Amino acid sequence: MSQTAEDLLFGRIALHYKLATREQVLEATQIQTSEGGRRRLGEILTERGVLTPRQVEQILAVQRDYVAKQQGQAPAAPAAPEPLQPQAMPSLTVQAMPSLTVADPPPVAPVAPAPARPVLVPPPAPVAPAVAPAPGPPPAAAPAPASGGRLEFDLEVPRALDRLLKYALSVGASDLHLHSGAPLKIRVNGRMSDLNGMPTPARTAERMVEEILTPEQKEALREHGQVDFAYTLAGRGRFRSNAYRQQRGVDAVFRVIPPKPPALEELGLPSSLARLANYHQGMVLLTGPAGCGKSSTLAALLNIVNESRHDHIITIEDPIEYIHPSKKCVVNQRQVGPHTGSFARALRGALREDPDVIAIGELRDLETISLALTAAETGHLVLATLHTNNAIRTVNRILGVFPPNQQDQIRTMVSESLRAVVSQRLVARADGNGRVPALEILMANKAVGNLIRENKTFQIKSVLQTGATHGMCMLDASLAELVKNKVITREEAARNAEDPQRFGAPAPAPAPAAS
Repeated sequence: MSQTAEDLLFGRIALHYKLATREQVLEATQIQTSEGGRRRLGEILTERGVLTPRQVEQILAVQRDYVAKQQGQAPAAPAAPEPLQPQAMPSLTVQAMPSLTVADPPPVAPVAPAPARPVLVPPPAPVAPAVAPAPGPPPAAAPAPASGGRLEFDLEVPRALDRLLKYALSVGASDLHLHSGAPLKIRVNGRMSDLNGMPTPARTAERMVEEILTPEQKEALREHGQVDFAYTLAGRGRFRSNAYRQQRGVDAVFRVIPPKPPALEELGLPSSLARLANYHQGMVLLTGPAGCGKSSTLAALLNIVNESRHDHIITIEDPIEYIHPSKKCVVNQRQVGPHTGSFARALRGALREDPDVIAIGELRDLETISLALTAAETGHLVLATLHTNNAIRTVNRILGVFPPNQQDQIRTMVSESLRAVVSQRLVARADGNGRVPALEILMANKAVGNLIRENKTFQIKSVLQTGATHGMCMLDASLAELVKNKVITREEAARNAEDPQRFGAPAPAPAPAAS
């Protein structure tokens, strides 16, 4: 067999057993070609940390057995075969290929991609052979190991957390959880799953977290019991992170942040939302429960402003998430802690820094909300996020934080400054391939302004129901459209709806009568 055919077969076997990704094999092949074929594919993959020497030996053993079987010979004494051309090579299946094993006799499961350096652990008992994969390109590495073994990560090596974060990126996870006394976990498409099933020792978890903290962050963790920070993995990605102490020890949660701001289409949002970036004054609120994509939507709108206007943008975040390079706009990003004492202090300063657009990572308290309203009234566009479940609750939350003697004045300010409220949820797709946003959109026209001013926010629902021509939509209507197009199931719609009975969910049982 020629060296080219051998390397092609080697790459196919590595892909088949999910020891490497298609991109990693392609990159190694390009390096091999640029060097004139002086090195074998396995050597390059080992040098780049994709495979271990032991895994290379395993693949070569499988390769020898496979070629021998294709030639109708015993694996132990293969004769010199005819040259095997790449285009003539049959697709590899489990039936045609021997199981990948370690030195010991028991069978083992395929391991995950090598960036996190998982090792194979034989199962306690023999297991049935895996089902052959469906035709087509190999699927992305799954967050959970296949039947027949489990993933184990060496947490005692230096910078083990970096390897875990690389693995989380490789499987498309949104979050990585490191918990003292509990297994490692990742969240993929909204679902949590174990990585290894083995509890992480408290001392190990604390050491892993402290390895990536700056001295200031370590001091904040010791003093306050928690610390928010952004962590950058050079050449890989960024993570919004929180480390905190709990009963069993130190925990940390890492949220994956893409390397560049997304487009609305990439988030599955309607392109009509781009008009929210056309306002030059007022307040646009992006709301929803935690983990619903508010920060991503905010970043997408800011990117539209950055690419289409010649303005000054100031962001105030805790911590800084998406990095916005200055394009047509000048963009300054400030983080609470390293750059300013609080959201309120940064907002007071921003009013003297000649901004056109102010983005606030979260409206948390009375002072921040009051300053944001003042900024919107004084000719700035304010984009902010808020943890509320729908448009009406958002308006009531803004009004409700102020004392009763200020209510009349605040209702007037909100009625004149509010431009739009976008409330969103991420709902699991029917095909299991990720999640899709369901939206409630309130555009603050004159009718909405009058209802806010007259303290009749409960009537905003009727405006939402009849405001489709103005771009408005209720959450349940958005869910119904997704069900109609078979994007989500009725059961999933009912779990996220304001009125679950609309999607066939049973009515809640009446409360028992008081005795």
